[in-house]
Amino acid sequence: MKDKITQIADKIAEGGKNIIFTGAGISTESGIPDYRSKGGLWDKFRPVYFDEFMSSKESRIEYWRRKSELYHDIDQAKPNKAHLAVKALYDMGFIESVITQNIDGLHQEAGLPDGKVIELHGSNRRIRCMSCGGISSIHEAQKRIEAGDLAPECSCGGYLKPDTISFGQSMPADEVKKAEELSSSCNFFMVIGSTLLVQPASLMPDYARQAGAFLAIVNLSETPYDDICDVLIVQKAGEVLPAIANSLRDTI
Repeated sequence: MKDKITQIADKIAEGGKNIIFTGAGISTESGIPDYRSKGGLWDKFRPVYFDEFMSSKESRIEYWRRKSELYHDIDQAKPNKAHLAVKALYDMGFIESVITQNIDGLHQEAGLPDGKVIELHGSNRRIRCMSCGGISSIHEAQKRIEAGDLAPECSCGGYLKPDTISFGQSMPADEVKKAEELSSSCNFFMVIGSTLLVQPASLMPDYARQAGAFLAIVNLSETPYDDICDVLIVQKAGEVLPAIANSLRDTI
């Protein structure tokens, strides 16, 4: 693994536009369960589709019951060594932006500016009114649920929902466009903790490859790009990313 870490670090050190793409695997070490693995959230819960949420109060109550059950895991989760290493790479001037499938906000909590994190699937830490578009905190919604308001609504009468993308809900056009632009113009693209199975997020590495970028993958599970990437490391992100950051500190 040491030779592969050196290879990645050397490529990052060349400069240019370096992009990091993260999935659930970077956050499992913070205690946040993933979706696809055995025992993950999709084993435990059938997703509530967006049209169900919007058309049925019973579905909204069920949706919020599940979110409430996961609230304390989300609230107590802290950035792990991998998140902090990504922040260190940014501080050293080696990373342009982070594109993430994650909805936990841990990159920002680690210190990355909001403008440098492209959240393709939104964030659990924000609540959006589906009518007026107003934004509030997940903590406020949780207090209302614990007080017996099982499907909280906005003062305008609109339905409140975590600012995340549910099944059947349109992807955020601005974020997808920005991610496509970054991926299509980068020199280096590193995937961390994603199986790369969900579109359009899974297309970003291909855009990078088409642009001639160096493609590195750090993941415990197989991905469709394993055989065509430049470097593959099958190891925990919390072990690999700090090693990359430490290697690059020696170049400054």
